[in-house]
Amino acid sequence: MKAVIIKDGIYWVGGIDWNLRNFHGYLTQRGSTYNAYLIIDEKSTLIDTVKYYLTDEMLERISSVIDPSKIDIVVSNHVEMDHSGALKKIAEIAPAAEIITSPNGEKGLPLHYGPLKLRAARNGEKISLGSRTLEFILTPMVHWPDNMMAYCPEEKILFSNDAFGQHIATCERFEEEYSFDIIMDEAKKYYANIVLPYGAQVKKALEASSTLHIEVIAPSHGIIWRSHVKDIIREYDKWSSNTTDKKALIVYDTMWKSTEMMAIAIYNAFEKKDYFPKLLSLQHNHISDIMTELLTAEYICVGSPTLNNNMLPTVSAFLTYMKGLAPKGRKALAFGSYGWGGQSIKQVEEVLASCGFELLESVKVQYVPTEKALAEITEKIAHAI
Repeated sequence: MKAVIIKDGIYWVGGIDWNLRNFHGYLTQRGSTYNAYLIIDEKSTLIDTVKYYLTDEMLERISSVIDPSKIDIVVSNHVEMDHSGALKKIAEIAPAAEIITSPNGEKGLPLHYGPLKLRAARNGEKISLGSRTLEFILTPMVHWPDNMMAYCPEEKILFSNDAFGQHIATCERFEEEYSFDIIMDEAKKYYANIVLPYGAQVKKALEASSTLHIEVIAPSHGIIWRSHVKDIIREYDKWSSNTTDKKALIVYDTMWKSTEMMAIAIYNAFEKKDYFPKLLSLQHNHISDIMTELLTAEYICVGSPTLNNNMLPTVSAFLTYMKGLAPKGRKALAFGSYGWGGQSIKQVEEVLASCGFELLESVKVQYVPTEKALAEITEKIAHAI
C-alpha cells in the first residue's frame, strides 16, 4: 500500500476502514478512513495515526516514503483511539521521536497507552520542521477537551482533526475525485452526529482559523478538501449558527398504525403551511440519519403510542440520542395514540421540554383516530404553526 501525495513532500498515509458500519451508535453505511499525514523535511513529521487494527496498513504507507524509525516528530491532534490507536507502536519503532499534543492530550494519552515521550503545545505555538512550519491551534470540545489543529503556512494546509470530516471509505483522497453531493451529505451527517453539541466551540475554531490562508483542509476522517474549501467552511458556519430551513420532521413509531395515521395528519398540516415535511418512521430510519435531517429543521414532532405505561423503546432511544446531541432553538410537538393510560405523550413532551424546545400543544387520540379526528389534528396544527 502506497502513500498518496498531497503536495510535494506531504503525504496521506492513513488507513481505510471498508467494513465500518457503526461509529458510537452512528450508522456509517459508507465505512470510513482514519487519516494520518507525513511531512518530509529536516524533521520528518507524522500527524496523527490510525485505529489500532489498521496500524500495519499505515506503516506500509509510511514505509513507501521513509523508514518509519526515522520519524522525528509525531503530532497527536486528538486522544480518541481512532486517531491515536497506533501511537504506542510508532513510539516503539521511533523511540527518539517527540510526541506533541495539546495540554489535555498530555493528560489523556498516558491514561490510554501508559508512559509516552510527550510535550504539550501552547495555543499559537509554532515549530520549525526545516523549510516548513507547523502552528498549533487549540480547539477544545471540537469534539473532545484535547482537540487541536495544526497549520502549515508554507503549504497553506490545515490539518483540522475531526472538524470538516466525513465517514467515507474510498481510495479517492480529494473531493474532486468523488461525488461532491455525497461528500457534503456525509459531512453534514458527521457534524449532526458528532460535532452538533459544540456549535459555540466550532464558532471559536472558525474565528481562530479565519485569519489563515487555507488552500487545503486535511481532516482526520474522509476526503481531503482542496477544491471546495470555502464551501465546507461556509456550511460549518451555517450549521454552528443553528440556522434552520422551513422544514419539519415527523418522527414516530407505531403499533397498530394509529400513531402513523396521526403522523400523516400532522404532515398534511405542515404541507398546508408550505413547509417541507418529512415522515420518518423509526422502524425504517436510523436515528443518526434522522439527526442529519434535524440539523436544518425548524420543527421536530415526535410520536409514540403507549406501551406498558411508557413510550415505545425505539422512541425513547431516539429521544435519548437526540438530547445528547443538544440541538438548540427548535419548535416541537409530542403526539400519539393510546388505549387507556396515554402516558407516552406526556413522557415525549417532557423530554422535548428538557431540550429547551418551544412546545406546541400535544396531540393524542384514544385507540383508532376517525377521519374527523385526523382532519381536526391537521387544522389544529396548521393553525398553531
